[in-house]
Formats: sequence, C-alpha cells, structure tokens
Amino acid sequence: MVVLVEKYSRVMSTFILALACVFYSAAGYAEWHKKEAAVMSTSIRAEIWHENPQQAEVLLAWVVEEMHRVDRLMSPYKPESELAIINSQASIHPVVVSPELFTLIQLSLAHGVRSDGQFDITFASIGYQYDYRRAVKPSNELIETALTAIDFRAVILDPKNKTVFFKHMGTRIDLGGIAKGHAVDRAVNYLVKHGIKHGIVTAGGDSRIIGDRRGRPWMLGVKSPRAEGHAVTLPVESLALSTSGDYERYFEEGGKRYHHILDPRSGKSATGVQSVTIMGPTAVQTDALSTTVFVMGVKEGLAYIEQQPDYSAIIIDQRGKLFYSNDLVNPQ
Repeated sequence: MVVLVEKYSRVMSTFILALACVFYSAAGYAEWHKKEAAVMSTSIRAEIWHENPQQAEVLLAWVVEEMHRVDRLMSPYKPESELAIINSQASIHPVVVSPELFTLIQLSLAHGVRSDGQFDITFASIGYQYDYRRAVKPSNELIETALTAIDFRAVILDPKNKTVFFKHMGTRIDLGGIAKGHAVDRAVNYLVKHGIKHGIVTAGGDSRIIGDRRGRPWMLGVKSPRAEGHAVTLPVESLALSTSGDYERYFEEGGKRYHHILDPRSGKSATGVQSVTIMGPTAVQTDALSTTVFVMGVKEGLAYIEQQPDYSAIIIDQRGKLFYSNDLVNPQ
C-alpha cells in the first residue's frame, strides 16, 4: 500500500509539474500587444490580447493601414480622396463613389433626418473657412452667405448608380462626425473575425472595446474639459464610446471659444455644452450621436438619447455640471 501511495504521489507530482509548465508556457506567450500611430488628424491606438507576437503584429499593422485607407478615402484635405472629388465636382454633375463611401453618406443623411438637421454633414460649406491652428474664422457676412448651402437635403443620392449630387453650388460635405467611428468599427470587426476576444481600438475620441480586460472591466475616463484628469471614470466592456468636446480643436478670441463642432443652423460653434460622451453597440453610431447631442444641448440632447435604444449619454455643460441619461445611475 505504501509503495502504491508513493508511486501515485510521484505520478501526480509529474503531472502537476507538466501542467504547470504548460500554463507557464502559455502565460509566457499570451500578452497584451499595442500599436499607436497618427492617422486621420488624430492619434489612434489598438491593444489586443494574443498568444502569438507575430500574428498580433500582423493584426495591429492591418488596423493602422485600415485607418490610413479610410483617411485616404474620406479626408476632405486630401485632393485625391473621393470626398474631396465630391466637394469639387458634385455641384456640377453627379459623382460616382465607392459603395463604402456611398453607404456612409447615406447613414449620415439618415442622422440628418432623425435629428431635424442638427447633424448635418453639409456644415462643411462654411466649416472649411475656419482654421483653428491659425485662429482664423469667417466673417459674419461670409457665414450668412454660406448658410444657404448648409442643408443635408441638398445632397441627392442615386442608390442604383451610387452617385452623389449637390443641388447648391456652394455645398460641401465633411464626414468628421462619423468617419472615425466607421474606421474603428471596421478595425474591430476584422479583429473579432480573426479570433480576438479582448482588446480596444481608439481613434481620437472614438473607442470600441472587445470583451473585457481579461476578467476585469476596461476603465475609460471622460476627460475634464477645463482641467487635468477625468470628470468621470467608467467600467465598461463590449461596447463603443465616443466623446465630442469643445477642447479638441479650438482657439479663443475676445474671451470666446471658437471650436470645430459647428451648429448647422448658425454656421458658428455650438454653445451650451463642453463635452458629450455616448455609449452604445457601434462606434459609427456613437460618433454621430455625440456630435448631434453636442449641438442639441443638455435638455434636448438627453431627450433625444432616451429615444435611441441601447445608447447612453454623459453631458458636461458650460458650467462643468454633469448630466446623465436615465439608464446611467451614479457611474463614478
């Protein structure tokens, strides 16, 4: 009996040692892999959990290249982009575009309809006259002239031929309120398709999370618009989060802040809010909704989000006071 017990103990010890080696080996290879780059006029970051460093590098490189591809397609500042070609030719004749860009413009116009024009990609008809780095703004006279061209209904789409046409000669479009979310979603969908179960992709204020952080939630902070640190920190997993703020691109003149989130009704920077954070299933939607709610302001914006299933909002008003949609209770 003693011999059998000793033999059993030796076998079990060997088995446990082998098992420990397996776990140690897996732990030695499985780790977090990160990549950062400057794309789409912002900083992008991707972080994934993967057991193979080489495969992780390939996946992360694809994410960066995909961001560059979307930028090449949709940047209003690159003359060869499809969006730039639309802006230069669509008021003269219908312009054929790729199915991807056509679909995103279509989605943008749908947001225009739902928000009664408070999300309007034709804000670019005056938006291009602002230069926040050089502290340049258009005159009131120029704004008044451009307002006639700011109307999402002036963008005519032909689904059959995939063409875009502008009814007004001065119309331009900009997808800055939705394109980064679109790029983030494409990157995340690719990573999930290739087996990633834990990760995050961020482009500026737009993020989407895959799963949790290996048994713990991801902790994402909402930046304090007028101070260092975070106004609130959120434990989240498996969702998208977008923040629009008046501190991203702006300049101050005469005690007034001129920022890049324009109210399509006035052609000037939206007022009443410092930042809006939206959470929901996809980044393309949270991106557009954060811009929309920013323009709407606290009262109308919260009422609007309450009508959107699966989406939540955190709003910081001009006084720095926080407001939450009804489904968020004491998120700090």
